[in-house]
Amino acid sequence: MELNTIQPTDGAKHYKRRVGRGIGSGIGKTAGRGHKGQKSRAGGFHKVGFEGGQMPLQRRLPKRGFKSMATPYKAEVRLSDLENLPAEIDVLVLKQAGLVGELARVVRVILSGELTKKVTLKGLIATKGARAAIEAAGGSIA
Repeated sequence: MELNTIQPTDGAKHYKRRVGRGIGSGIGKTAGRGHKGQKSRAGGFHKVGFEGGQMPLQRRLPKRGFKSMATPYKAEVRLSDLENLPAEIDVLVLKQAGLVGELARVVRVILSGELTKKVTLKGLIATKGARAAIEAAGGSIA
């Protein structure tokens, strides 16, 4: 193989269609745009989804719900889940225990279940009820 003999395989390249270059080209006269109308004219532009003044589909359909982009970064932990963890608990400890996902940044402790041992929370948020239960068990939230 030599550099001056290299060429693309058959069918890999084809000529760019040249519209409006006479009747013999097969795409002369109206150049594939049909007859009349906004889309046949130069600069005949309309917005995406425009339906000629009819109420567009995206406005006819009802709007429902909202999906927060922050969801993967938030997590909740039950009070009863803290029972089997060491005395000092932070986000890293919860990730290693498999209680929250790897993407979690903000972790909230909720009042669900019982807590009998003393724990210290670092960098975690606790609801009012969870905070009261932790402090009642002799723990603290830093």
